[in-house]
Parts: sequence; structure tokens; C-alpha cells
Amino acid sequence: MEQHPRDFVGYGATPPDPKWPGGARLAVQIVMNYEEGSEYAIGEGDESSEMYLTEVPGATLGPGKRDLIVESVYEYGSRAGFWRLMRMFRERDLPITVFGAALALERNPEAAAAIRDAGYEVCSHGWRWIGFQNMAEDEERAQMKRAVASIARTTGTRPYGWYCRYAPSVNTRRLVVEEGGFLYDSDAYNDDLPYWTRVAGKPHLVIPYTLDNNDMKFSVAPGFTSGEGFFHYLKDAFDVLYREGKTAPKMMSVGLHTRLAGRPGRAAALERFLDHMMSFEDVWICRRIDIARHWIATHPAQA
Repeated sequence: MEQHPRDFVGYGATPPDPKWPGGARLAVQIVMNYEEGSEYAIGEGDESSEMYLTEVPGATLGPGKRDLIVESVYEYGSRAGFWRLMRMFRERDLPITVFGAALALERNPEAAAAIRDAGYEVCSHGWRWIGFQNMAEDEERAQMKRAVASIARTTGTRPYGWYCRYAPSVNTRRLVVEEGGFLYDSDAYNDDLPYWTRVAGKPHLVIPYTLDNNDMKFSVAPGFTSGEGFFHYLKDAFDVLYREGKTAPKMMSVGLHTRLAGRPGRAAALERFLDHMMSFEDVWICRRIDIARHWIATHPAQA
């Protein structure tokens, strides 16, 4: 039988013990997406303004019309929301990963410097926060290289992780491996643990991300309509994974956006979750690159 290109089995009933540092029952990884200034915009030569992950889901003025409301909503993320989240993480001494769109970081050097000085990891979120699914292979390769070089300039370190705006193309993972400097990508949502795959005959590490433990659900339906719903969903996910971690430790990802979770009413819910999470022992709160390096050292790819 010809092998199916998709893996429906994964680890099955017996996932490996990740052997998290300190014997942790759960690894928690917080992602702050920094995209503001790299989204679709008429001023960037795009056909229409951004209409995804805004405060008015689905609203659009149509092709060729600049949407000043959407632009302003996005600007809130870089002007105010970013700094609120940064203060929240700093006060709790939490290490995080930033999914950073390279152009967005270039346009706010102060934010890029704050991320660098805090010791946070920047995982490449592309040159711009635009779709890759229909991009020509040569253009995707060029944008990937441009993003790597840009992030290295703005933060002092090249990115070792890759994550697209939804959705990657059929070429993306191969291009990530071809580039040669990435340790992992997160363009997957199919497991509670990292896993190895093979791309063009080479081993490649995938650290799955999340679309459910994610503040994006405030702007897509069905989703969260209050901070309380967001808090309880994150708390329930954490509690289940922590309980399972007594015998089968896992990983939990939390996805945030500066223009969404950075709003006061949502930030309050996030604070409650962070404090709940930090009240537990045996939890490893880390960056994505820390998970990648741990997995590479503890569960190396098999021949």
C-alpha cells in the first residue's frame, strides 16, 4: 500500500516521556505575536486592507479602499498593547517566544530592542504577515531569507524557529529545511508534544502551536466573548494537562496578540491565568527554542 502523506497515528497510546527539566509535569510556552505594521494594507501595495483578527470580524471596505479603522486597531497593538504585555511578563519574570514579523519589528526599533533586552526568543513570522499558501516558491524563498536577515539586524540574533501566517504553502517546510539555520517550525496543530519528521531525506523538528488556547478567538466565531471565557478555557486546558502530566507529561502553548490580549479587559483575564499557572509546582515555563534544544538533546532524531 502506498504510504499516505499525512500521519494519522502520531505517538498513539504511548507518547514518550519528554523528560522536561526538573521532572516537570507540564511545559508551558507563551507566544506573543508581533505583526503590527506588516499586515495587508493599501499603503503597502496590497489590493485591500487587512480584515483578519480585528475588533470587527469580517468587516471590509472592499478592494482598493484604505481602512483607517483597521489600521488604527493594529496600531494599538504596537503603541500600547505590546507594552502592557511586556510589563506583565517582566513582573512575573516569564520567558516567552515572540512570533515576530520582520517588517513589523523594523518599524518599531524600540519594541525590537525591548524584546532583545528581555532575552525573549524571536521566531520568524515571515517578512510580512501575509499568506504563503498561494505564493510562488521563488518568492517564498526570497521572503524567508529576507526575514532571517532582518530579524538578525533588529534583534542581534537570527531566528531558529519558523511560523507562517495561516497557512503555509506546500513548499514552506521544505524551504525551512533548505535554508539550513532553523531548528524547528511550528506550522502544525496536531499534537501535545514535539515530534520529528523527515523532509527531503533530512530530520526536521516540529513544535506544534495552538489555535484554541489563543486570543484570536476573540475575533473569530465561534470564540470568546469575554475575558472570563478566555481565562476559564486556558485554566481548564492547563488543569487537564497538568493532571495528565503525573503519568504522561505534555506541552501547552498559549497564543497572544498585542492588539487583542493587550487590551485591558483581556489582559486582566490573562493575568489571572498566569497567576493560576504559576501557583503550581513542577511546571516548566520556557521559550520555544528551549523546548527545541531540549528535544534535540533528549530525543534525537532516529536514523
